[in-house]
Amino acid sequence: MPKLWTDTIAEHREQVRGSILTSAADLVAESGLLAVTMSAIAERTGIGRATLYKYFPDVAAILLAWHEQQVGDHLQQLIALAHGPGSPGDRLRDVLDGYASMAHAPHGPPDVDLSAFLHGGEHLGHARRALHAVLGDVLKDAVRSGEVRDDIPTRELAAYTLHALGAAKSAGSAAAVRRLVELTVAGLRPSG
Repeated sequence: MPKLWTDTIAEHREQVRGSILTSAADLVAESGLLAVTMSAIAERTGIGRATLYKYFPDVAAILLAWHEQQVGDHLQQLIALAHGPGSPGDRLRDVLDGYASMAHAPHGPPDVDLSAFLHGGEHLGHARRALHAVLGDVLKDAVRSGEVRDDIPTRELAAYTLHALGAAKSAGSAAAVRRLVELTVAGLRPSG
């Protein structure tokens, strides 16, 4: 079946949108948040400012859309790890390793704290609930297999785990992140 004209337009719009998001993120990384303007994004993307305004009303909307995309990509990676090969305990460790690595990864230049700006977005509520659900499911499987303690509700174990691994953001090295994951996993093991 031949490609419809509307499909071609939709693909083109999605490519332009992706280019806008990438250009904005690159500019923030290069110059800092305060240096990013709609003109700079349009120039970097290779489109006119009028076209850019058809996609986004301002820089904040672009950065929030970029962040939403990043959060969605990370969530999909964690879901894949939760459904990957191995025992429930192995899959749990994979999810925890993945989450801690994502928390530790740099999110822009060191002098720019995008987290205060981006982490207040409403889009994160859905992502947090989805993350808790993914982690809760893999924890339940690990509890049933006897690899995780059963004396604490999985909802509480998920909250403990996410808070503990939040420290990965300020970990000094990948080795420190691995130790943090090991410590967190040790707290999940059955006692006795």
